[in-house]
Amino acid sequence: MTRSLRVAVIGAGPAGTYAADLLTKSAAESGTDVAVDLFERLPAPYGLIRYGVAPDHPRIKGVVTALQRVLDRPGIRFFGNVEYGVDLKLDDLRHFYDAVVFATGAEKDRPLDIPGIDLAGSHGAAEFVSWYDGHPDVPRTWPLRAREVAVLGVGNVALDVARVLAKTADELLGTDIPDNVYEGLRSNPVTDVHVFGRRGPAQAKFTPLELRELDHSPNVEVVVHPEGIDFDAASLAAIRSNKQVEMVVRTLQEWAIRDVGDRPRRLYLHFLEAPVRVLGSTEVTGLRTERMELTGDGGVRGTGEFTDWPVQAVYRAVGYLSTPLVDLPFDHGTGTVPHRAGRVLDLAERALPGVYATGWVKRGPVGLIGHTKGDALETVTSLLADAPALPAAPARDPGAVVRFLEQRAVPFTTAAGWLRLDAHEVALGASRGRARVKVVNREEMTGIARP
Repeated sequence: MTRSLRVAVIGAGPAGTYAADLLTKSAAESGTDVAVDLFERLPAPYGLIRYGVAPDHPRIKGVVTALQRVLDRPGIRFFGNVEYGVDLKLDDLRHFYDAVVFATGAEKDRPLDIPGIDLAGSHGAAEFVSWYDGHPDVPRTWPLRAREVAVLGVGNVALDVARVLAKTADELLGTDIPDNVYEGLRSNPVTDVHVFGRRGPAQAKFTPLELRELDHSPNVEVVVHPEGIDFDAASLAAIRSNKQVEMVVRTLQEWAIRDVGDRPRRLYLHFLEAPVRVLGSTEVTGLRTERMELTGDGGVRGTGEFTDWPVQAVYRAVGYLSTPLVDLPFDHGTGTVPHRAGRVLDLAERALPGVYATGWVKRGPVGLIGHTKGDALETVTSLLADAPALPAAPARDPGAVVRFLEQRAVPFTTAAGWLRLDAHEVALGASRGRARVKVVNREEMTGIARP
Protein backbone atom coordinates (compact mmCIF):
# COMPACT_ATOMS: atom_id res chain seq x y z
CA MET A 1 0.00 0.00 0.00
CA THR A 2 1.33 3.45 -0.95
CA ARG A 3 2.24 5.63 2.03
CA SER A 4 0.47 8.98 2.16
CA LEU A 5 2.76 11.71 3.49
CA ARG A 6 1.73 15.19 4.66
CA VAL A 7 4.53 17.75 4.95
CA ALA A 8 4.56 21.38 6.12
CA VAL A 9 7.31 23.67 4.83
CA ILE A 10 7.87 26.85 6.86
CA GLY A 11 9.07 29.59 4.54
CA ALA A 12 8.10 30.12 0.89
CA GLY A 13 11.32 31.61 -0.39
CA PRO A 14 13.59 29.71 -2.81
CA ALA A 15 14.71 27.24 -0.12
CA GLY A 16 11.21 26.27 0.92
CA THR A 17 9.82 26.24 -2.61
CA TYR A 18 12.67 24.09 -3.95
CA ALA A 19 12.12 21.70 -1.03
CA ALA A 20 8.43 21.42 -1.95
CA ASP A 21 9.38 20.88 -5.59
CA LEU A 22 11.88 18.11 -4.84
CA LEU A 23 9.57 16.49 -2.30
CA THR A 24 6.74 16.08 -4.77
CA LYS A 25 9.02 14.91 -7.59
CA SER A 26 11.10 12.51 -5.49
CA ALA A 27 8.06 11.12 -3.69
CA ALA A 28 6.34 10.38 -6.99
CA GLU A 29 9.40 8.49 -8.21
CA SER A 30 9.46 6.38 -5.04
CA GLY A 31 5.73 5.65 -5.07
CA THR A 32 4.94 7.90 -2.09
CA ASP A 33 1.84 10.06 -2.20
CA VAL A 34 2.89 13.43 -0.73
CA ALA A 35 1.00 16.66 -0.06
CA VAL A 36 2.96 19.79 0.81
CA ASP A 37 1.69 22.97 2.46
CA LEU A 38 3.98 26.03 2.32
CA PHE A 39 3.57 28.54 5.16
CA GLU A 40 4.95 32.06 4.78
CA ARG A 41 4.75 34.89 7.31
CA LEU A 42 4.44 37.49 4.54
CA PRO A 43 1.29 37.74 2.40
CA ALA A 44 3.32 37.06 -0.78
CA PRO A 45 5.70 34.20 -1.60
CA TYR A 46 9.33 34.13 -2.84
CA GLY A 47 11.13 35.48 0.25
CA LEU A 48 14.43 37.20 -0.59
CA ILE A 49 13.68 37.04 -4.32
CA ARG A 50 10.93 39.59 -3.67
CA TYR A 51 12.38 41.34 -0.62
CA GLY A 52 16.15 40.85 -0.81
CA VAL A 53 17.15 41.30 -4.47
CA ALA A 54 17.86 44.82 -5.70
CA PRO A 55 15.02 46.15 -7.89
CA ASP A 56 17.33 46.66 -10.89
CA HIS A 57 17.99 42.89 -11.11
CA PRO A 58 15.11 41.70 -13.31
CA ARG A 59 17.31 38.86 -14.57
CA ILE A 60 17.63 37.35 -11.09
CA LYS A 61 13.98 37.97 -10.36
CA GLY A 62 13.24 35.76 -13.37
CA VAL A 63 13.66 32.93 -10.87
CA VAL A 64 10.11 33.85 -9.81
CA THR A 65 8.78 32.20 -12.97
CA ALA A 66 10.28 28.86 -11.97
CA LEU A 67 9.07 29.21 -8.38
CA GLN A 68 5.55 30.03 -9.54
CA ARG A 69 5.44 26.82 -11.54
CA VAL A 70 6.06 24.94 -8.30
CA LEU A 71 3.23 26.74 -6.52
CA ASP A 72 0.92 25.89 -9.43
CA ARG A 73 1.58 22.17 -9.08
CA PRO A 74 -1.18 19.90 -7.72
CA GLY A 75 -0.39 18.67 -4.23
CA ILE A 76 1.24 21.95 -3.15
CA ARG A 77 -0.67 24.64 -1.29
CA PHE A 78 0.44 28.12 -0.21
CA PHE A 79 -0.62 29.79 3.05
CA GLY A 80 0.68 33.35 3.29
CA ASN A 81 0.43 35.84 6.17
CA VAL A 82 0.88 32.97 8.65
CA GLU A 83 3.69 33.39 11.17
CA TYR A 84 5.32 30.37 12.73
CA GLY A 85 5.57 30.73 16.50
CA VAL A 86 2.60 33.12 16.58
CA ASP A 87 -0.24 31.73 14.47
CA LEU A 88 0.87 28.12 14.84
CA LYS A 89 3.65 26.28 16.66
CA LEU A 90 5.49 23.01 16.30
CA ASP A 91 2.90 20.98 18.24
CA ASP A 92 0.15 22.40 16.02
CA LEU A 93 2.08 21.41 12.91
CA ARG A 94 2.70 17.90 14.22
CA HIS A 95 -1.05 17.53 14.67
CA PHE A 96 -1.64 18.13 10.96
CA TYR A 97 1.61 16.93 9.32
CA ASP A 98 3.89 13.90 9.40
CA ALA A 99 6.97 16.06 8.87
CA VAL A 100 7.94 19.74 9.07
CA VAL A 101 10.72 21.39 7.03
CA PHE A 102 11.99 24.76 8.25
CA ALA A 103 13.22 27.06 5.47
CA THR A 104 12.96 30.42 7.20
CA GLY A 105 16.13 31.86 5.69
CA ALA A 106 18.14 34.74 7.11
CA GLU A 107 17.08 38.36 6.87
CA LYS A 108 18.71 40.08 9.84
CA ASP A 109 22.10 41.82 9.77
CA ARG A 110 25.13 40.12 11.23
CA PRO A 111 26.66 42.47 13.83
CA LEU A 112 30.03 44.14 13.39
CA ASP A 113 31.86 44.74 16.66
CA ILE A 114 33.77 47.99 16.17
CA PRO A 115 33.50 51.23 18.19
CA GLY A 116 30.82 53.62 16.97
CA ILE A 117 28.86 51.08 14.95
CA ASP A 118 25.66 52.02 16.83
CA LEU A 119 25.87 55.76 16.10
CA ALA A 120 22.99 57.46 14.32
CA GLY A 121 23.65 57.15 10.61
CA SER A 122 25.10 53.64 10.93
CA HIS A 123 22.81 51.06 9.35
CA GLY A 124 22.56 47.38 8.60
CA ALA A 125 22.41 46.62 4.89
CA ALA A 126 19.51 44.21 5.38
CA GLU A 127 17.41 47.01 6.85
CA PHE A 128 18.10 49.24 3.85
CA VAL A 129 17.41 46.41 1.40
CA SER A 130 14.06 45.74 3.11
CA TRP A 131 13.18 49.41 2.75
CA TYR A 132 14.00 49.76 -0.95
CA ASP A 133 12.35 46.41 -1.72
CA GLY A 134 9.10 47.46 -0.04
CA HIS A 135 9.05 44.95 2.81
CA PRO A 136 5.71 45.39 4.61
CA ASP A 137 7.20 45.30 8.13
CA VAL A 138 9.72 48.17 7.90
CA PRO A 139 9.22 51.96 8.04
CA ARG A 140 8.25 53.69 4.82
CA THR A 141 10.94 56.38 5.12
CA TRP A 142 14.73 56.17 5.16
CA PRO A 143 17.22 58.84 6.34
CA LEU A 144 19.03 59.65 3.10
CA ARG A 145 20.93 62.77 4.16
CA ALA A 146 24.60 61.88 3.65
CA ARG A 147 26.63 63.19 0.73
CA GLU A 148 29.46 60.71 1.40
CA VAL A 149 28.68 57.13 2.40
CA ALA A 150 30.70 54.07 3.40
CA VAL A 151 29.58 50.49 2.64
CA LEU A 152 31.43 47.79 4.58
CA GLY A 153 31.81 44.46 2.80
CA VAL A 154 32.55 43.17 -0.68
CA GLY A 155 29.77 40.68 -1.33
CA ASN A 156 26.84 40.99 -3.72
CA VAL A 157 24.66 42.65 -1.07
CA ALA A 158 27.30 45.33 -0.52
CA LEU A 159 27.37 46.04 -4.26
CA ASP A 160 23.56 46.16 -4.39
CA VAL A 161 23.45 48.67 -1.54
CA ALA A 162 26.24 50.78 -3.05
CA ARG A 163 24.63 50.75 -6.49
CA VAL A 164 21.16 51.74 -5.22
CA LEU A 165 22.69 54.53 -3.12
CA ALA A 166 24.73 55.85 -6.03
CA LYS A 167 22.13 55.67 -8.80
CA THR A 168 19.57 58.39 -9.39
CA ALA A 169 15.94 57.65 -8.56
CA ASP A 170 14.93 58.06 -12.20
CA GLU A 171 17.28 55.23 -13.19
CA LEU A 172 15.26 52.92 -10.96
CA LEU A 173 11.87 54.17 -12.05
CA GLY A 174 11.56 51.37 -14.61
CA THR A 175 11.75 48.77 -11.83
CA ASP A 176 9.11 47.70 -9.31
CA ILE A 177 10.21 50.10 -6.55
CA PRO A 178 7.29 51.44 -4.51
CA ASP A 179 6.37 55.12 -4.72
CA ASN A 180 7.78 55.93 -1.28
CA VAL A 181 11.17 54.47 -2.26
CA TYR A 182 11.28 56.52 -5.45
CA GLU A 183 10.47 59.69 -3.52
CA GLY A 184 13.12 58.90 -0.92
CA LEU A 185 15.84 58.21 -3.48
CA ARG A 186 14.90 61.29 -5.51
CA SER A 187 15.97 63.53 -2.62
CA ASN A 188 19.15 61.54 -1.91
CA PRO A 189 22.06 64.07 -1.88
CA VAL A 190 24.82 61.45 -2.19
CA THR A 191 27.85 62.26 -4.34
CA ASP A 192 30.39 59.64 -3.22
CA VAL A 193 29.95 56.02 -2.10
CA HIS A 194 32.99 54.16 -0.74
CA VAL A 195 32.97 50.33 -0.56
CA PHE A 196 35.58 48.85 1.80
CA GLY A 197 36.93 45.30 1.90
CA ARG A 198 39.46 44.15 4.50
CA ARG A 199 41.03 41.56 2.18
CA GLY A 200 42.34 41.67 -1.37
CA PRO A 201 40.51 41.64 -4.71
CA ALA A 202 41.01 37.90 -5.18
CA GLN A 203 39.08 37.31 -1.95
CA ALA A 204 36.07 39.44 -2.91
CA LYS A 205 32.75 37.58 -2.65
CA PHE A 206 30.78 39.22 -5.43
CA THR A 207 30.17 37.65 -8.83
CA PRO A 208 31.64 39.00 -12.09
CA LEU A 209 28.24 39.94 -13.45
CA GLU A 210 27.31 41.82 -10.30
CA LEU A 211 30.59 43.70 -10.42
CA ARG A 212 30.27 44.73 -14.06
CA GLU A 213 26.74 46.01 -13.46
CA LEU A 214 28.22 48.75 -11.28
CA ASP A 215 29.63 50.38 -14.39
CA HIS A 216 26.38 50.52 -16.36
CA SER A 217 24.97 53.73 -14.88
CA PRO A 218 25.43 56.90 -16.94
CA ASN A 219 25.49 58.86 -13.67
CA VAL A 220 27.98 56.84 -11.61
CA GLU A 221 31.75 56.77 -12.09
CA VAL A 222 33.29 53.57 -10.68
CA VAL A 223 36.80 54.12 -9.31
CA VAL A 224 39.08 51.34 -8.05
CA HIS A 225 41.87 52.47 -5.74
CA PRO A 226 45.04 50.92 -7.20
CA GLU A 227 46.67 50.67 -3.76
CA GLY A 228 44.37 47.77 -2.93
CA ILE A 229 45.16 45.75 -6.05
CA ASP A 230 47.63 43.32 -4.51
CA PHE A 231 48.08 39.55 -4.62
CA ASP A 232 49.89 36.94 -2.59
CA ALA A 233 50.55 33.27 -3.38
CA ALA A 234 47.07 32.20 -2.25
CA SER A 235 45.48 34.95 -4.35
CA LEU A 236 47.37 33.89 -7.48
CA ALA A 237 46.37 30.27 -6.88
CA ALA A 238 42.71 31.31 -6.56
CA ILE A 239 42.92 33.28 -9.81
CA ARG A 240 44.43 30.31 -11.66
CA SER A 241 41.91 27.78 -10.32
CA ASN A 242 38.65 29.74 -10.35
CA LYS A 243 37.29 31.34 -13.52
CA GLN A 244 34.98 33.68 -11.63
CA VAL A 245 37.81 34.96 -9.45
CA GLU A 246 39.91 35.52 -12.56
CA MET A 247 37.11 37.54 -14.20
CA VAL A 248 36.56 39.68 -11.09
CA VAL A 249 40.28 40.40 -10.72
CA ARG A 250 40.70 41.23 -14.41
CA THR A 251 37.81 43.72 -14.27
CA LEU A 252 39.16 45.38 -11.14
CA GLN A 253 42.65 45.66 -12.62
CA GLU A 254 41.28 47.29 -15.76
CA TRP A 255 39.25 49.79 -13.75
CA ALA A 256 42.21 50.59 -11.48
CA ILE A 257 44.33 51.90 -14.38
CA ARG A 258 41.71 53.67 -16.48
CA ASP A 259 41.16 57.41 -16.49
CA VAL A 260 38.45 58.70 -14.19
CA GLY A 261 35.54 60.22 -16.06
CA ASP A 262 33.20 63.07 -15.17
CA ARG A 263 29.94 61.37 -14.23
CA PRO A 264 28.26 63.35 -11.41
CA ARG A 265 28.41 60.58 -8.77
CA ARG A 266 31.32 58.37 -7.80
CA LEU A 267 31.50 54.83 -6.42
CA TYR A 268 34.91 53.84 -5.01
CA LEU A 269 36.13 50.30 -4.38
CA HIS A 270 38.81 50.01 -1.68
CA PHE A 271 40.55 46.72 -0.93
CA LEU A 272 42.88 45.90 1.98
CA GLU A 273 41.18 48.55 4.12
CA ALA A 274 39.68 47.18 7.36
CA PRO A 275 37.07 49.30 9.19
CA VAL A 276 38.19 49.77 12.79
CA ARG A 277 36.03 52.62 14.08
CA VAL A 278 32.98 54.64 13.11
CA LEU A 279 33.76 58.24 14.03
CA GLY A 280 31.42 60.65 15.77
CA SER A 281 29.91 61.39 19.19
CA THR A 282 26.15 61.13 18.56
CA GLU A 283 26.06 60.57 14.80
CA VAL A 284 28.41 59.38 12.06
CA THR A 285 31.03 61.92 11.01
CA GLY A 286 33.60 59.57 9.51
CA LEU A 287 35.08 56.09 9.23
CA ARG A 288 38.57 55.00 10.27
CA THR A 289 40.19 52.11 8.41
CA GLU A 290 43.48 50.30 8.87
CA ARG A 291 45.63 49.43 5.90
CA MET A 292 46.04 45.65 5.65
CA GLU A 293 48.63 43.47 3.95
CA LEU A 294 48.29 39.94 2.59
CA THR A 295 50.05 37.20 4.53
CA GLY A 296 50.66 34.71 1.71
CA ASP A 297 47.87 32.31 2.60
CA GLY A 298 44.94 34.54 1.67
CA GLY A 299 44.78 36.08 5.12
CA VAL A 300 45.62 39.64 6.12
CA ARG A 301 47.30 41.50 8.96
CA GLY A 302 47.21 45.13 10.00
CA THR A 303 50.02 47.50 9.09
CA GLY A 304 49.29 50.13 11.73
CA GLU A 305 48.57 52.70 9.01
CA PHE A 306 45.16 54.37 9.52
CA THR A 307 43.01 56.60 7.33
CA ASP A 308 39.98 58.67 8.32
CA TRP A 309 37.32 58.97 5.63
CA PRO A 310 34.83 61.88 5.82
CA VAL A 311 31.52 60.02 5.51
CA GLN A 312 28.19 60.83 7.13
CA ALA A 313 26.61 57.37 6.91
CA VAL A 314 27.84 53.79 7.19
CA TYR A 315 26.14 50.64 5.90
CA ARG A 316 27.48 47.29 7.10
CA ALA A 317 27.01 44.45 4.63
CA VAL A 318 28.98 41.77 6.44
CA GLY A 319 26.42 39.00 6.19
CA TYR A 320 22.89 37.99 7.05
CA LEU A 321 21.82 36.18 10.20
CA SER A 322 18.93 33.80 10.88
CA THR A 323 16.73 34.30 13.94
CA PRO A 324 15.91 31.59 16.51
CA LEU A 325 12.74 29.58 16.00
CA VAL A 326 10.23 28.76 18.72
CA ASP A 327 10.56 25.18 20.05
CA LEU A 328 13.71 24.50 18.02
CA PRO A 329 17.36 24.41 19.15
CA PHE A 330 19.53 27.17 17.74
CA ASP A 331 23.27 27.68 17.45
CA HIS A 332 23.78 31.39 18.15
CA GLY A 333 27.42 31.20 17.10
CA THR A 334 26.65 30.08 13.55
CA GLY A 335 23.14 31.49 13.39
CA THR A 336 21.76 28.13 12.27
CA VAL A 337 19.56 25.27 13.42
CA PRO A 338 21.80 22.29 14.34
CA HIS A 339 21.26 19.41 11.95
CA ARG A 340 22.68 16.27 10.44
CA ALA A 341 21.97 15.96 6.70
CA GLY A 342 18.94 18.20 7.22
CA ARG A 343 17.59 16.35 10.26
CA VAL A 344 17.21 18.88 13.10
CA LEU A 345 19.10 17.82 16.23
CA ASP A 346 18.14 18.41 19.86
CA LEU A 347 20.60 19.53 22.55
CA ALA A 348 21.77 15.93 22.97
CA GLU A 349 22.45 15.80 19.19
CA ARG A 350 19.60 13.38 18.60
CA ALA A 351 17.38 13.86 15.57
CA LEU A 352 13.98 15.37 16.35
CA PRO A 353 11.50 12.98 14.70
CA GLY A 354 9.92 14.50 11.62
CA VAL A 355 11.67 17.89 11.91
CA TYR A 356 14.02 19.09 9.15
CA ALA A 357 15.75 22.23 7.91
CA THR A 358 16.97 23.56 4.58
CA GLY A 359 18.41 26.76 3.15
CA TRP A 360 20.22 29.48 5.07
CA VAL A 361 18.72 28.56 8.45
CA LYS A 362 20.41 25.19 7.93
CA ARG A 363 23.78 26.07 6.39
CA GLY A 364 24.17 29.79 7.04
CA PRO A 365 23.79 32.68 4.57
CA VAL A 366 26.31 31.49 2.01
CA GLY A 367 26.04 30.57 -1.64
CA LEU A 368 23.85 31.77 -4.48
CA ILE A 369 20.24 30.85 -5.22
CA GLY A 370 21.32 27.82 -7.24
CA HIS A 371 23.07 26.30 -4.21
CA THR A 372 19.67 26.08 -2.51
CA LYS A 373 18.59 23.22 -4.77
CA GLY A 374 21.42 20.91 -3.74
CA ASP A 375 20.84 21.81 -0.11
CA ALA A 376 17.12 21.00 -0.41
CA LEU A 377 17.92 17.68 -2.10
CA GLU A 378 19.95 16.54 0.91
CA THR A 379 17.12 17.40 3.30
CA VAL A 380 14.43 15.83 1.12
CA THR A 381 16.50 12.66 0.74
CA SER A 382 16.73 12.38 4.54
CA LEU A 383 13.01 13.01 4.98
CA LEU A 384 11.95 10.40 2.45
CA ALA A 385 14.37 7.87 3.93
CA ASP A 386 12.74 8.46 7.33
CA ALA A 387 9.18 8.47 5.98
CA PRO A 388 8.29 4.80 6.66
CA ALA A 389 9.07 5.25 10.36
CA LEU A 390 7.47 8.68 10.86
CA PRO A 391 4.38 8.67 13.10
CA ALA A 392 1.24 9.59 11.17
CA ALA A 393 -0.28 12.96 12.02
CA PRO A 394 -3.64 12.65 13.83
CA ALA A 395 -5.55 15.19 11.68
CA ARG A 396 -4.93 14.20 8.08
CA ASP A 397 -7.87 15.93 6.43
CA PRO A 398 -6.38 18.74 4.27
CA GLY A 399 -9.18 21.00 5.44
CA ALA A 400 -8.27 20.61 9.11
CA VAL A 401 -5.45 23.14 9.06
CA VAL A 402 -7.65 25.58 7.13
CA ARG A 403 -10.33 25.34 9.83
CA PHE A 404 -7.65 25.75 12.50
CA LEU A 405 -6.41 29.03 10.96
CA GLU A 406 -9.95 30.29 10.42
CA GLN A 407 -10.86 29.55 14.05
CA ARG A 408 -7.85 31.59 15.13
CA ALA A 409 -8.96 34.42 12.80
CA VAL A 410 -5.67 34.35 10.89
CA PRO A 411 -6.17 36.36 7.66
CA PHE A 412 -4.15 33.95 5.55
CA THR A 413 -3.60 34.33 1.84
CA THR A 414 -3.56 31.55 -0.75
CA ALA A 415 -1.90 30.90 -4.09
CA ALA A 416 -5.00 32.23 -5.82
CA GLY A 417 -4.89 35.31 -3.61
CA TRP A 418 -1.23 35.87 -4.48
CA LEU A 419 -2.13 35.77 -8.17
CA ARG A 420 -4.74 38.48 -7.54
CA LEU A 421 -2.13 40.61 -5.78
CA ASP A 422 0.38 39.91 -8.55
CA ALA A 423 -2.13 40.99 -11.21
CA HIS A 424 -2.96 44.11 -9.21
CA GLU A 425 0.71 45.15 -9.02
CA VAL A 426 1.20 44.53 -12.72
CA ALA A 427 -1.90 46.62 -13.50
CA LEU A 428 -0.58 49.45 -11.30
CA GLY A 429 2.64 49.36 -13.26
CA ALA A 430 0.90 49.28 -16.64
CA SER A 431 -1.04 52.43 -15.76
CA ARG A 432 2.30 54.22 -15.35
CA GLY A 433 4.25 52.61 -18.17
CA ARG A 434 6.13 50.30 -15.80
CA ALA A 435 6.30 46.52 -15.49
CA ARG A 436 5.01 46.54 -11.91
CA VAL A 437 4.51 48.75 -8.87
CA LYS A 438 4.88 46.85 -5.62
CA VAL A 439 2.18 47.14 -2.95
CA VAL A 440 3.85 47.75 0.40
CA ASN A 441 1.25 47.89 3.17
CA ARG A 442 0.48 44.47 4.69
CA GLU A 443 -3.21 45.19 5.25
CA GLU A 444 -3.57 46.43 1.68
CA MET A 445 -1.78 43.32 0.40
CA THR A 446 -4.03 40.95 2.32
CA GLY A 447 -7.12 42.95 1.38
CA ILE A 448 -6.33 42.54 -2.32
CA ALA A 449 -5.49 38.87 -1.90
CA ARG A 450 -8.62 38.16 0.19
CA PRO A 451 -11.55 39.76 -1.68
